[in-house]
Amino acid sequence: MLTRCGLLLCAIVLIPNAGCLTGPAVEFVQTDESIDVLLERKALTTLRHGPGLTKPILHPLRTLGGVHVNRGFPLEKVEGEKEDHPHHAGLFFTYDEVNDDGFWNNTTAPPRIALESVKCDEAEGSIDFVAAWTGNSGDTLLVEKRRMVFVPGASEYAIDFIIDLVAQDRQVLFHDTKEGMFALRVAHWLREDKGTGAYLSSNGDEGAKAVWGTRAAWVRLEGERDGHAAGVAILNHPSSVNHPTYWHARGYGLFAANPLGESVFERHRGRVDAKPYHLTLEPGESARFAFRVIVYDGSMNRKDLENRYRDYTVDSAKGEEP
Repeated sequence: MLTRCGLLLCAIVLIPNAGCLTGPAVEFVQTDESIDVLLERKALTTLRHGPGLTKPILHPLRTLGGVHVNRGFPLEKVEGEKEDHPHHAGLFFTYDEVNDDGFWNNTTAPPRIALESVKCDEAEGSIDFVAAWTGNSGDTLLVEKRRMVFVPGASEYAIDFIIDLVAQDRQVLFHDTKEGMFALRVAHWLREDKGTGAYLSSNGDEGAKAVWGTRAAWVRLEGERDGHAAGVAILNHPSSVNHPTYWHARGYGLFAANPLGESVFERHRGRVDAKPYHLTLEPGESARFAFRVIVYDGSMNRKDLENRYRDYTVDSAKGEEP
């Protein structure tokens, strides 16, 4: 049964500044296992959280012009796509070494990140949900409180993610690993390897080899599909844990921001004395992860992204949280 998404819980966090992106309001259509996000009756993406998934994901992810920027596998078969790493599904947020549980590589549960409640508000263009990170023991290690705000523009739209992870009844340690954290497996045409994609970071680094393992405020991946340029950018908010994040950006198509794998990335870049970050939360403590994803038709250069990043962080300049 399809319904408009109802008001099921109060707002969790404040909406980040939406910058210059304005446009028609988004709509939400909800089923028991998904929420479609539409703009002028065209589908942008779908939040999927059914029992067959080990974490909530956004899939597919389309530009306003209808171009898919993420890989279809493992949810659908697309000619020419690589069918490796089935845990790389859609746009997702998870981590591999949380105490003794791995939430990254698993394709069967447990462990699992499962929604407990959800609310969407068309007036704000927002989806809020609460999810439990349940380990192999059956105990909930973390409660995730997430807000996603959809902000449409003329040839692009932004999705602002504000994610608070709250430790429950025991200490939670995030070991340093490259396998995380806020990630998108991109479509075959957008890959650097055998595709048309090209990475660019806020540092001016170009290409996966130069970007991987570095810290940067934002990274974009852009390519051409049937002669038309399109891309996706991930921006890391200054309020986010261990900002600016490290980047787990691969030529084969994994595009991930990972602020918690510090020692792994630093050692790879040649720092032999790198110390582990080892984010540790005591019961009741929380950590915030904040990102903006921009999905766009056309092309964006470094100056364009710097302008978008300035818009995104204007609230921080005023001393306000996102």
